[in-house]
Amino acid sequence: MDHRSAAGGGTAPPPLPTGNGTGTGTATATGLGTGGFVFNAADEERRRGVRRMKATATGLLVLVALVYALAKWAQDTGAGPWAGYVAAAAEAGMVGALADWFAVTALFRRPLGLPIPHTAIIPTKKDQLGVSLGEFVGENFLSADVVKARLHALGIGGRLGAWLAEPAHADRVTAELAAALRGALTVLRDSDVQAVVGEAITRRAESAEIAPGMGKTLERVVADGGHHRAVDLLCAKAHDWLVTHGESVMDAVQGGAPGWTPRFVDRKIGDRVYKELLRFVTEMRDMPQHPARGAVDRFLTDFAADLQSDTETRAKVERLKSEILARGEVQDVIASAWTAIRSMILSAAEDEQSELRLRVRSSLISLGARLATDGRLQDKLEGWIEGAVVYVVTTYRTEVTSLITDTVAGWDAEHTSRKIEAHIGRDLQFIRINGTVVGALAGLLIYSVSRAFGA
Repeated sequence: MDHRSAAGGGTAPPPLPTGNGTGTGTATATGLGTGGFVFNAADEERRRGVRRMKATATGLLVLVALVYALAKWAQDTGAGPWAGYVAAAAEAGMVGALADWFAVTALFRRPLGLPIPHTAIIPTKKDQLGVSLGEFVGENFLSADVVKARLHALGIGGRLGAWLAEPAHADRVTAELAAALRGALTVLRDSDVQAVVGEAITRRAESAEIAPGMGKTLERVVADGGHHRAVDLLCAKAHDWLVTHGESVMDAVQGGAPGWTPRFVDRKIGDRVYKELLRFVTEMRDMPQHPARGAVDRFLTDFAADLQSDTETRAKVERLKSEILARGEVQDVIASAWTAIRSMILSAAEDEQSELRLRVRSSLISLGARLATDGRLQDKLEGWIEGAVVYVVTTYRTEVTSLITDTVAGWDAEHTSRKIEAHIGRDLQFIRINGTVVGALAGLLIYSVSRAFGA
């Protein structure tokens, strides 16, 4: 019998490329990419194990054949009844070995290269196996009930909470979030974000009427007396300005006088006006109950009411708002807000002691502690996760199973057989060994029973 046939049937596959591709290296990094597979060093070791087991199983077949031949010779020469028992056991062992050799070989190739039906099952049925595998995965792993039961059994909420409650883990998550944030900000183009931010702020400002809000705010400020400091400051600044620029005020008054009046009269009038103006501002500055201050209070109160209820005043404020927003300088300021925000976020993300990272870390630890002890929060989180996963599974189950089917269909049949044989072939060779042993025992038992009943 041909050793190659007994060991596995057909012609042995050509040696796989080894080493660095020059054909002279060892099989430490085999790079066979045909059919979507890569045979690595572990696969090569498995293949060597398969070959050793094939040699062992074949050797056992040769051994029982030799025993059978010797037993028959001994039986023919009258060696005694024992020779018949040994011959029967060896003959049945050969039958079992050959039958199991055929069965194992038929999985991967045609025994002896003969076109026997229902052989070379893996190469010829590869696509059907891929479809069956995809259906099996879809029905038994990607069903909503299975996914929900599995996720519920994991207790994700409590385990996640206990994990996050550890400060070291919270630090790790915070660092990962900071890295992700920096990456996202790096990817975003400033010009695009500025345009979006500018448009959003402008659109929001234009759509919202600001006069009523301004009126309510001004009304509360006046009612609380919050404007008094502003009036004090204006009076003080006006007094200081008049003291410093007295000559300018008098010159302005004289310049507005008629040309026919004498100059000393103009100077007299200018000096009088300046002194009265300075006295008025000084009194207003020093007297909290000055009538002019009361007039300011009444004006602000009336203006606050007009902002809220007077149609004409509100329309004027809206027109002024639109004019301000339309100015290029204002748009530049709005657009530049993103640059400031981006710089602030990046700086906070990079600094481990920044307020942002410390708050995130503290929030994660607090969330973890709550998750670890709060059953309702655990149920809520697990419900969200289960719902999201079930939605993905049920929505994209067909795509997942078709990925399996299409991937298997794209594999090369020959190399698929080699890959599978490398992983399970060694165990299959034990079937041949077991078949030889079990066949021999069965043959011995049958022969013994036959002899006992005189057959």
